[in-house]
Amino acid sequence: MPTSCRAAALLVVLLFGLSTSGATREAPFHFEVAEGQNLNGFLRDGKTAAHLVLRSGPAPRILVAFPAGNSGVGLWFQRQGSHAEWGVDSRPKASAARDSGGRPLYGITFETSIAIKSLVPKQVVLSSVRVLRDYESAGTVPEEVVVRPEASGNRLAWSRNRLDGAAGYRLTLEVTDGMLLADGRISAGVDGRIGLRVTALSGDVPLTPLSGTALFNGKESQDKRARDTLTFLSYKEKFLAGSWRFNTYFGRDTLMSVRLLMPVLAPEATEAGLRAVLARLASDGQVAHEEGIGEFAVLSHKRQDGTLSDTPIFDYGMIDGNYLLAPVIAAYLLDDPEGKKRASGYLHDGVGAYGDTSTSAGQALMRNLRLVAANAAHFAANPRYENLIALKPGRSTGQWRDSDDGIGGGRYPYDVNAVLVPAALEATSRLLTSGLLDPFLAAGDRERLSRTSADAKIWHERAQGLFDTTIDNGRARAAVDSYARQIGVPAADALASLDGNSVRFHAVSLDASGKPVPIVNSDETLQLLFATPEPTTLDHDVETVIRPFPLGLLTDAGMLVANPVFADDALKAHFSNHAYHGTVVWSWQQALFANGLERQLERTDLPTPVKQHLLIARQTLWRAIRATQSVRSSELWTWRFEGGRYRIAPFGASGADADESNAAQLWSSVYLAVRPPSSLAIP
Repeated sequence: MPTSCRAAALLVVLLFGLSTSGATREAPFHFEVAEGQNLNGFLRDGKTAAHLVLRSGPAPRILVAFPAGNSGVGLWFQRQGSHAEWGVDSRPKASAARDSGGRPLYGITFETSIAIKSLVPKQVVLSSVRVLRDYESAGTVPEEVVVRPEASGNRLAWSRNRLDGAAGYRLTLEVTDGMLLADGRISAGVDGRIGLRVTALSGDVPLTPLSGTALFNGKESQDKRARDTLTFLSYKEKFLAGSWRFNTYFGRDTLMSVRLLMPVLAPEATEAGLRAVLARLASDGQVAHEEGIGEFAVLSHKRQDGTLSDTPIFDYGMIDGNYLLAPVIAAYLLDDPEGKKRASGYLHDGVGAYGDTSTSAGQALMRNLRLVAANAAHFAANPRYENLIALKPGRSTGQWRDSDDGIGGGRYPYDVNAVLVPAALEATSRLLTSGLLDPFLAAGDRERLSRTSADAKIWHERAQGLFDTTIDNGRARAAVDSYARQIGVPAADALASLDGNSVRFHAVSLDASGKPVPIVNSDETLQLLFATPEPTTLDHDVETVIRPFPLGLLTDAGMLVANPVFADDALKAHFSNHAYHGTVVWSWQQALFANGLERQLERTDLPTPVKQHLLIARQTLWRAIRATQSVRSSELWTWRFEGGRYRIAPFGASGADADESNAAQLWSSVYLAVRPPSSLAIP
């Protein structure tokens, strides 16, 4: 067996010490999502898991993404003079075939049609989804993966092995209405439509599905789309971050999703998600952000060392995941009733990282906790901004706002430093005190970790204040009025909510000189989930978020994740409603806020006025969430202001949008666990 095939087999059979033997086959399921210019069809049936994306418009596209190997096939057509809409004539069905070497390929067959005079294939890409992603955004594709079609009658076919010789990919188009011409064009039939029967296949090794009682504990809400989304993205080997563009492991997304979904996940599912993170830790305890697998790994190794290895490559460039692991795993092992029962056994189990069954979960976790304690010690000893946790050298991203302008060019993110680091220190202290770590402690560990409680207090007291931003009332009014006119929205409600002598909020980041980057942002809500702020601080932070845009973040289309109202014009330009982390709505951020509010409302130390403010904020937020229910399983969306109100607009439907939103996003499925209390009346 070739090395690449052996490695692929180990990835499935040995990763996490799980096997498909004895597994009960799940019932096939299919669901569809129409969003903007995209028709999305999801199918999981036996060894097939596939996401079909039919993109309409002047430049039609057919794309199928597979969780297996994060692989995919895509066909882009030449731009037309008019808009054309795809229709689905038969739903995707599971399909299987053998390649020329007799190796299995799994995928889907479906029928589609489009009312257009002719279609001209522009580019076919058969490879990793990351290669398809790059072609979609930049129009470039590695020369070595380009393949020419084979034409026969009314049939076009593209196929090839993976670059390392492993089973590869196949895409076939059979013209069922119209004609395939000698020059490669497809012309319409007499009815003015082109009909196609399409088969898309991948040879990468299928993942092992999680579903039913292995995924849910029976307490989940009856939100069918959220349930379908989570089911499609859940496997014993890992949770997928989102489809179609992120059809594989992302550390931050896994941890945040597991944390919010924990009340409704079966223990096996929670543990699988955490194990996926532990299995991918660096030797120094860093959490992997993303993995390069399948042909993307082959391409990367070829460029780096000339080999054709499919050994996974892990990206450790992000910093937030390093400080998310401890709070999330502590919530399971120390606070969750089922997790507490299983804690010791879980920590002693092997993580099974790509065939390594000798490393236990407890040993892997200790690597991360040592990292947390060491990295936080500098600021605890000398609480100056220079000792905060900065983005890695040469990088413009490092946390969930991971587009180039997400934190406005800053170097020290608010969420990491003001929330996640102290939360990680507190979780480390709790885990140490519990005794669960005792079997895994090495020389010096107890002394080192015993300081984390005191260090957490210093971080809580000193880090957040470095991000304080204050705008006097007069300047604030002028800024809101000017910005509202600039983007064509009303200012009256925002101005009416101004009170006091100034506006205070926490900057999204600090720049390299320690100066706050003045973007009002939704990361304030992380405090509600991971900390216990003083009541006056809590009251103020919630008010900052819940105020009407363009002073705060609330609109009829949901809670925005950023507002540049107090920034200069140059910075404002990077935070428009076409920017990936601009004045747009991310579904999981609304869920995070809702979950955090419930957590804070359980406190017994809140003064009555503060509690009343939180109850009002909860009602306001859930009104916005209910208004966005049709898109809340999506990654994000934007808005337009029409008819006197903000209206939802799919992100990626406009040519001005920076990217394309996933129709299925892992952390947008958390409404299965995050829901309004039954007593809450939402008018």
